[in-house]
Amino acid sequence: METAEYLQILDREGRSLAAAAEAAGLDAEVPACPDWRVRDLLRHTGTIHRWATGFVADAESGPRPIPDPPDLDGTDLTTWFRDGHRVLVETLAGAPRDVTCWTFHPAPVPSPLVFWLRRQAHETTVHRYDAEAARGGPVSPVATDFAVDGIDELLRGFHARPRSRVRSEYPRVLHVRAADRDEAWTVRLSTEPPVTEAGALPGAMTELSGPADELYLALWNRVPVPKVTGDQELADLWRTRSGI
Repeated sequence: METAEYLQILDREGRSLAAAAEAAGLDAEVPACPDWRVRDLLRHTGTIHRWATGFVADAESGPRPIPDPPDLDGTDLTTWFRDGHRVLVETLAGAPRDVTCWTFHPAPVPSPLVFWLRRQAHETTVHRYDAEAARGGPVSPVATDFAVDGIDELLRGFHARPRSRVRSEYPRVLHVRAADRDEAWTVRLSTEPPVTEAGALPGAMTELSGPADELYLALWNRVPVPKVTGDQELADLWRTRSGI
């Protein structure tokens, strides 16, 4: 995907998140995050937005801890969220294309700027879904190409890191397939972090499949996996251990 596409999605999804949060009310429960109310969702996402902004704005070469969320509520909280989202969008839009800064997972991207654009676009989209689910009623669609990109980032980025908890005591192979795009990934599980390759390679015991937008949300544990073929135990292992 192009830089401008990520920026457009990030801008739109942040605005939609704020609107859905206001419509839901800050006391509303977030279905996919049972310990959270909408105020927690805004505090978390707004904190991540400011944390990400700092790496690009300061060309920071090393990690920084994620700060504690603010003790804000009501209109002060929603205003704080909107302000942080706006500054993130403006910072990423205005950053030099060759900016160098820290990134935190090995998903293949051409530059640190693209990393942060991609990551914050997906971060905000998933939490926009959370806000709309808390509000109730129809949820906004996730475009197919963007959903495929997000599945790739999750599998080849987040779950390539040592902290991934998706492990198996013996080797197993999982296919993930976006049926409406004929895109697939092969995930090899062991006692080490998962290793994911593009394409449906031989040896899979289980396949998780469905339309890309539904599969995207399912792999982030927001909705059930549309279709499971093969070993249900392996599908359950993903569901219970893949939380980020």
